[in-house]
Amino acid sequence: MKLNFEDLIVFENDDYILINKPPHVASLDERSADRSGQSILRLAKAYSRDAQLGHRLDKETSGILAIAKHSDAYRHLAMQFEHREVTKRYHAVVNGVHSFEGISVYLPISPVKDGTAVRIDREKGKVAETIFNTLQAYRTTTLVECMPITGRMHQIRVHLMCLKAPIVNDPTYGGKPVFLSDVKRKFNLKQGTDELPLIQRVALHAHSLTFSLLNGDEQTFVAPYPKDFGVLVKQLEKFN
Repeated sequence: MKLNFEDLIVFENDDYILINKPPHVASLDERSADRSGQSILRLAKAYSRDAQLGHRLDKETSGILAIAKHSDAYRHLAMQFEHREVTKRYHAVVNGVHSFEGISVYLPISPVKDGTAVRIDREKGKVAETIFNTLQAYRTTTLVECMPITGRMHQIRVHLMCLKAPIVNDPTYGGKPVFLSDVKRKFNLKQGTDELPLIQRVALHAHSLTFSLLNGDEQTFVAPYPKDFGVLVKQLEKFN
């Protein structure tokens, strides 16, 4: 399905474009053989020639993504990331029932050999910190707000694993899928059919991003849940 970049835009001015990235789309061109895939960077450059991504989201992760339209805007945002002045809030549905109140996980991370995942590495890892708050506990899962202070690859995912709260449908870090039969008490599956998980990707969504624009105004940009994440949360609430 071909994406229309303009449909993704949440905010735009002369300096920045904020989009709500759909799941299953890579931020940058992937190294794999198939180069025909659409990446956010490629779509952004087709829309605005000098576009550069201010940061990245994993391919499966949906949500708010900042794109700079020119080099001054890019530098302005990059400096804020470097000085940890950007506030990022993610929402994740995790396995298990948890009450996190400002829990900080401060554990260093390093990539595993092939670079597709990360692990906690107290000796050689890079500093990583994430703060977690429970937004809503359900019967077998919890909706958690995740605030990464640093910006390491897979940081939220591996830190939640350390809290024994892996993200739903994240097998890399121990997350299990959630089925309607897990949450609905009297669930009957039609004979001869396989039950599909309520969400078929890592249940992680970049919900908001706060940073200051070139004129110094601090602004928060919010990305509504995409359909699959919204359906998951609705079902969990309905049968809670």
